[in-house]
Amino acid sequence: MATLAVIGRGVPKRDGADKVTGRTRYLHDLALPRLAHGKILRARHPHARLVRVDTTRAAALPGVLAVITGGEVEQHPFGFARDQLALKTGKVRCVRDEIAAVAAESAAIAEAALDLIDVEYEELPAVFDPQAAVRSGAPLVHEERPTNHTDLRYQFSHGDVERAFADAAVVVEGEFRLNFVTPACLGTMVAIADWDPADRLTMWSTTQVPFLYQRDLAQALGLTGDRIRVLQPPVGGNFGRGLDLYPIDVIAALLARRARRPVKIEFERVEEFIACPTREPCTIRLRTAADAEGRLLARDAHVVIDNGAYVSWGSTTPYVMLSTVAGLYRCPAVRFDTTIAYTNNPYSGSMRGYGNLESTFAVESQMDELAARLGLAPLELRRRNVTRPGDANPQGFVITSCAMGECLDAVAGAVEAGLPPVEAGWWRGVGYAGMFHVGGGARIYRSDGCGAIVKLDDFGRVSLMTGATEIGQGSETVLAMIVAETLGIPLDRIDVVNSDTAIKPWDVGAHASRTTFIAGNAARLAAEQLRSRLLAMAADELETPAERLGVADGWIFVRDEPERRIAYDRAVRAGHLREGGRTLVAEAFYDPPTTMLDKDLRGNVSATYGFAAQAAVLDVEAATGRIRVRRIVSAHDVGRALNPLAAEGQIHGGIHMGLGYALSERLVVEDGQILTASFMDYAILKAEDMPELVVHLIESGESEGPFGAKGLGESGVIPVSAAVANAVKAATGLRFTELPITAAAVHAALARRAGP
Repeated sequence: MATLAVIGRGVPKRDGADKVTGRTRYLHDLALPRLAHGKILRARHPHARLVRVDTTRAAALPGVLAVITGGEVEQHPFGFARDQLALKTGKVRCVRDEIAAVAAESAAIAEAALDLIDVEYEELPAVFDPQAAVRSGAPLVHEERPTNHTDLRYQFSHGDVERAFADAAVVVEGEFRLNFVTPACLGTMVAIADWDPADRLTMWSTTQVPFLYQRDLAQALGLTGDRIRVLQPPVGGNFGRGLDLYPIDVIAALLARRARRPVKIEFERVEEFIACPTREPCTIRLRTAADAEGRLLARDAHVVIDNGAYVSWGSTTPYVMLSTVAGLYRCPAVRFDTTIAYTNNPYSGSMRGYGNLESTFAVESQMDELAARLGLAPLELRRRNVTRPGDANPQGFVITSCAMGECLDAVAGAVEAGLPPVEAGWWRGVGYAGMFHVGGGARIYRSDGCGAIVKLDDFGRVSLMTGATEIGQGSETVLAMIVAETLGIPLDRIDVVNSDTAIKPWDVGAHASRTTFIAGNAARLAAEQLRSRLLAMAADELETPAERLGVADGWIFVRDEPERRIAYDRAVRAGHLREGGRTLVAEAFYDPPTTMLDKDLRGNVSATYGFAAQAAVLDVEAATGRIRVRRIVSAHDVGRALNPLAAEGQIHGGIHMGLGYALSERLVVEDGQILTASFMDYAILKAEDMPELVVHLIESGESEGPFGAKGLGESGVIPVSAAVANAVKAATGLRFTELPITAAAVHAALARRAGP
């Protein structure tokens, strides 16, 4: 690939210095004049009738400005299935349910007021297991529905699955159980609402989808979207948490309207564990068939998802699970079905990887089982089934650039080289896993587009107004790089504006690893238009046709007479400061050439797809079951690494999250109650627990991507748990089908194998 001035160089994240020096002001730090503080009273029981809610004593407490319950305010159903209200009326369906809310002069007063609200409950029979929930006679979570089945069901079939299993040389099958985990963001959930005298609402939010949030919040409040403005301060982590609208947002707005003051609601850490959406718990039953040469013949999967009390984006993850079952390696016959059931557990949300971790764990575990049954090396089996450029998978996903084979080769080397030898009493194992994910957006709405506006001022500064949302992934940095490269202007002259719906152009939001690809293309297109207009202005100054001009390093020059040049900002001023002058502004909207899935779940949702392979090297202590991960080698088809430094950082962060999912993290939910509500109980991996990380960025060059790039944000986390499980199997001979794989679980399995 051609060497460029900015693209391909390691550039530190623009917000890095402010974050590490404490200068960044997060939403938690924001204070407005006359700011009131809100608190929410939640249900004590996972399923109960609300007999009486008395707020008299709370309202009388000095310093209390407003107390509201569901029966006292106008509210409208919201959520993915429009099946919940922000403040519950009649009954509660999980312990997260919001019964009342208070606004007060201080958070302490608001908290004290909650203790003065009297709630009388009539407990109802509850159901916590999704498979039990769909049986006849189970307690109904939503009484207006005939059963606990949600309206979501994902069914797909391609090829002759039964014939493939009948003809197979080898069939493996198993059940894989994935538990609740939480994003554990350093910044807890928070919202600020403020109404102006004209009854227009300004919301400060950590949402990832500001324009969809604007629409959904308006509907929940019975407003039109033009009466809501959304401001997005820097976030202290999201990992998908910001894809939904939540009761905290609606309640903050309702309290602010009642109190006639701005209201801020921010969760304490315990409340964050209770009320923050989680990764969905699920069970995957999977069968896989192969012929005698190791070529896949069929996969047959059934997924059961614990929906919780309300449908959220977390219950749509089979959309992605199916893409892995059908698309991770060539597989000619696929069947997929789901059961998604209401329970009285907390409901989940979207979380980084969005169902792909779960299905990859199952699929890649069975790839190793097939290899063992066929007497093939794990990587050899994968090579025989690798996806290639030009393939179209059973769903109709069209593979353009693809370096999956190169990724497998990159992790196939001496992955143990240089590691200390295995200690006495320990076993070592090496495990592998691949990854398939969208890399060019994901058309889950009618549009997958993003807008960009580029403006060049008198002083030579460029403002990129982008619809893209920065959630810590470094999008502001890479978008500035794309604009600088396209314009031929120094990177330090580019500013990015993206935090206000009153200014930024429209975008679907930050999800599906889409920002670099979609927003990057929009920024590139707008910058190309601006560059043409800039050269047209400079043509008068240089007395040369614009088509003979170039721009680089901040200079506009005649291509065949490079000594004839002017500074680019001089050309801008010449265009402004004259009679009949022009401003230098350009806009573009990029919507990729993709199609939504049809009713049969066929289509081509992404303009390109990302691939990766990982190797995990770990040691297991025979006496205790303790696992010590030594090294993770991760190779990723990135199309082109626009900012290699940031790309590697994204992968490092994903591996950390994936190792937690594999080895330690579990949000314990028993009888609808959350028992691990602090970092003392919820086991996040510490820095000292991290192994050596080796990252290979494989550049396949994606023709549709900006400068050849693909999306990367989620791929680092997706294959980790599968690679770790395969490494544990290699070390111990034991196959673990439930996450996390803790020392206690390994020790118990070893004891069972040893017998009495």
